[in-house]
Amino acid sequence: MLHFPITDPTLIFFVVLLIVLFAPIIMSKLRIPHIIGMVLAGIVVGHHGFDILERDSSFELFGRVGLYYIMFLAGLEMDLENVMRNSRRFFIFGLLTCFVPLGLTFLMATVWLGYSTQASFLLGCIMASNTLIAYPIIGRYGLQRHPSVSLSVGSSMISLFLALVMIAALAQTPSAFEDPTEGAGTNWLIGAFFFIIKLAVYIAGSLLLIPRLSRYFLRRYSDAVMQYIFVMAIMFCSAALTDFIGLEGIFGAFFSGLILNRYIPHVSPLMNRIEFIGNALFIPYFLIGVGMLINVRTLFNGGQVLWVVFLIAFFGTFGKAVAAYLSALFFRLSKADAHMMFGLTSAHAAGAIAMIMVGMRLEVAPGQFLVNDDMLNGVVMMILVTCIISTLMTEHAAQQLIISTPNLPNHPNNPNHPNNLSSPSSESRLLLCVKYPDIAPNLLSLARLVRDQSSELIALNVVYDDEHSAIAREQGLRLLEQLQRQAAATDMQMRTQVRLATNIANGIKHAFREFACSEIIMGMHVHTEKSPRFWGDFIQSLYNGLNRQILLVRFVQPLNTLRRIKVAVPSRAEFEPGFHRWLERICRLADNLDCHTEFHGRQESLVLINNYIKSHYPSIRVTLTPMIHWNELPKLASTIADDHLFVVVTARRGTISYKNAIDRLPDELQRYFSGKNLMIVFPDQYGGPKEDAMSFTEAQHREDTSLYDTLLRLLHRNKP
Repeated sequence: MLHFPITDPTLIFFVVLLIVLFAPIIMSKLRIPHIIGMVLAGIVVGHHGFDILERDSSFELFGRVGLYYIMFLAGLEMDLENVMRNSRRFFIFGLLTCFVPLGLTFLMATVWLGYSTQASFLLGCIMASNTLIAYPIIGRYGLQRHPSVSLSVGSSMISLFLALVMIAALAQTPSAFEDPTEGAGTNWLIGAFFFIIKLAVYIAGSLLLIPRLSRYFLRRYSDAVMQYIFVMAIMFCSAALTDFIGLEGIFGAFFSGLILNRYIPHVSPLMNRIEFIGNALFIPYFLIGVGMLINVRTLFNGGQVLWVVFLIAFFGTFGKAVAAYLSALFFRLSKADAHMMFGLTSAHAAGAIAMIMVGMRLEVAPGQFLVNDDMLNGVVMMILVTCIISTLMTEHAAQQLIISTPNLPNHPNNPNHPNNLSSPSSESRLLLCVKYPDIAPNLLSLARLVRDQSSELIALNVVYDDEHSAIAREQGLRLLEQLQRQAAATDMQMRTQVRLATNIANGIKHAFREFACSEIIMGMHVHTEKSPRFWGDFIQSLYNGLNRQILLVRFVQPLNTLRRIKVAVPSRAEFEPGFHRWLERICRLADNLDCHTEFHGRQESLVLINNYIKSHYPSIRVTLTPMIHWNELPKLASTIADDHLFVVVTARRGTISYKNAIDRLPDELQRYFSGKNLMIVFPDQYGGPKEDAMSFTEAQHREDTSLYDTLLRLLHRNKP
């Protein structure tokens, strides 16, 4: 302990990098938002925790940069065109979701908490804004263009903008909320007049100069480094100017992001660099620095902090709920739409931390600042509570919208749904991932049986890029040559590729996108001495990182000897966008093998499956068996013989057909279906590749099993 706190800048930076590296892993296990993980890590290593790090000048410098970065990205990510197109609804909902929670929180803080007028107003501004932390859930359900989602996104930007303006006014004139003397009032009016003049000049000058400079520079210079430096210079210049005129720099950073919004496309390389550098270093540094300021010992001084957390979270969230449901009633939207609007607008994240940091620098009396420890701790804990509420409500609302809205593309009653079309959807390319010579021939046979005659087949072998890569590459080439001869014998065209990669899952994903494939067929590993895990070393990363269909298979005997196919279908599978594709594959396989096929699932799913088979594959022999609950899956084990193929249609976490029972699938398959022919289907999902989405509120890393799941599994095993 004599060596703590660490004061050496090199070691401080090293410890910060370790926190940035491991915090997402630990927080994923605990199912806690990663932004909270950075703050909690700061509490642990800070002076009020275990006193591991000294909060040196690097936290002040990088923290200020991270604070500006958060506001700058908020401005860049605003959908200004969407806001302008639906300005009336956005404006009404934006005003309600801003001023209703502001008013309720202001009254609560003044009456119940006894805060000053300035502190109550600051707290109200924090609750008036919100962060769209649950928006990635919308992408998984394909609801990005739904009216309630667009309305929530646009109104969130309006409420954030209004909250920042009010915070800026509070920072400029904190004494305006007191009862000034006559002379002080006159001086304040003069100061306010000159402040308005300076603000008007700043806004006009920014709107006039920044677009012209941006068009000139970004068109003339294409160098990646120069473009990034130019954008950062604009951000910091704008922040410095707002500091000069008496506003907080966060307003200047946000305003410059709004102006540069149209010049930096969301999918451009420049936007990727801006997000990458901010998410990798500056924003985590800022969040860790915030955690180091929190005095966790005040949590044990009584129930005051818990009372503050409860009041802030309740009144702020209640205000958001009132605004959402009133707006839905006024716009004549459904109850599910109102749930969606409330879920998306109820979370608070980095913007709230940025605003509370402004209050920590506002001195209301000599040595006394606007924000005390109770308020700071209350706001940080409020962020955790509202993020959980927002995530759960948005997930529930997304499922209700899909089920209750027939005109959505993935609703089975929609005439444009692929399951209701007279002909199957167009085929493209199948990626066949092969590694072991004893499994590859069966994989090729499966691809031949499920593919359409017009589809193209690509065989891929990915090897580790290490000292043994040359030998592994030669083995891969020989394996692909053997498969190509087998394909040619059946008049099937196939392209092959051996790919070097330091990460197998990334190598497969890159090849998948390079060849523009539609789905993946790959074998389930049987070499337990190399990887004792059920999914192997990289399958989990692959299906979490791709939104397209993956067929994971294990054959213990040749396909042509199979006599029956049994399919377990989860409830609500018919609402998934990939429902048509996997059903088409299974029907085609059953037709080519002339196998009797049994489907086990909910009655609603079985009706649609039966209708599809009668329309497209009437010659297939089919049995439909109701399966009320997914827990009945182990009962099927006794009915599966050695010459049967058991197909499990599973679901990725966060999709409409996902259920907690699916988390037990690896254990159940190992226990009850060991040695059986097995196919696991991961259907198509909405949304782009997850690795392309980068945000300070939504980290890319996800743990498949949480710590709570592990504890429950251990308790279950230890029961007598």
